[in-house]
Amino acid sequence: MISFENDYVAGAHPQVLKRLMETNLESLSGYGSDPYSESAKAKIRKACQCPDAEIEFLAGGTQTNLVVISSVLRDWEGVIAAKTGHINVHEAGAIEYTGHKVLALPHKEGKIEPEALKNYLESFYADETYPHMVFPGMVYISHPTEYGTLYSLKELTQLSEICRSYHIPLYMDGARLGYGLMSNGTDVTLPDVARLCDIFYIGGTKVGALCGEALVFTSGNMPQNFITSIKKRGALLAKGRLCGVQFDALFSDDLYFEIGRHAISTSEELKNIFHRKGIPFYLESPTNQQFVILTGSQMEVLKRQVRFSFWEKLDNEHTVVRFATSWSTTEDDLEYLEKILSFESARS
Repeated sequence: MISFENDYVAGAHPQVLKRLMETNLESLSGYGSDPYSESAKAKIRKACQCPDAEIEFLAGGTQTNLVVISSVLRDWEGVIAAKTGHINVHEAGAIEYTGHKVLALPHKEGKIEPEALKNYLESFYADETYPHMVFPGMVYISHPTEYGTLYSLKELTQLSEICRSYHIPLYMDGARLGYGLMSNGTDVTLPDVARLCDIFYIGGTKVGALCGEALVFTSGNMPQNFITSIKKRGALLAKGRLCGVQFDALFSDDLYFEIGRHAISTSEELKNIFHRKGIPFYLESPTNQQFVILTGSQMEVLKRQVRFSFWEKLDNEHTVVRFATSWSTTEDDLEYLEKILSFESARS
């Protein structure tokens, strides 16, 4: 059985695991006050070209989104997101559980269009009854999106300008940021993200770490006593070294970016395999996630030998499924998949 189910099917990249083992017996202070966490923060600031960035490490993506959004928003504010955004669909109401509404906007292939955001904000403040409504207090985007699409530098710049004109922060969910940055189809760099977003996180869980996300506040805008807010929400790791050591490894010798490049390279080959076998795409992504359309019979046969993710029903006979690559995807995995698909093509 091979797996393209997601980009965290394996544990940690061997170099990350090696550093965890090498530092395992060291006695270190807790809660992220260890030298490895400080070293990782310095390396991230350098990579972002943002020397004044304030950085904290959290364990997972939903946890990070919940902590950020509930700590930054005031009690009468909500967060704008695409209708397909992770916080609106696949986080089990975590944001709403904190008392903040997700204000869902229409999307285009998972992205919020700048014009749609501008129109929403203009319409909100043009409504004389807006004091009785949930105020838009933040804009949430993910890069890549849930559909593996990417914001262009122009789109990201426009979103940033709109948010700053309304004095609301632009927050980027970077769970798969490494794959977005290394995509052949992007013109956005990590320094661009740091320059245009007020808050973002660099995903580790889905990009080579056992767990962990590096949360970055770019302009002295970290909420006061933020560590206390993290702990109040049950998200402060006593063994903060766990994230610090991993991110110190990920941002040494460009490992984070090498992991991204490998996943993109194997995803491009995955696309080629689907093209050669005549399997139609629902959406051909420039990142490590590919969305293809399978018949019911194709799904049942493939499930016996390959793991992949259900995405959505297209119609009664067809389903959109997702295949994802990662640092652990091998040429053997790809060759095996092509053999299975060749066999099925021959049978049909």
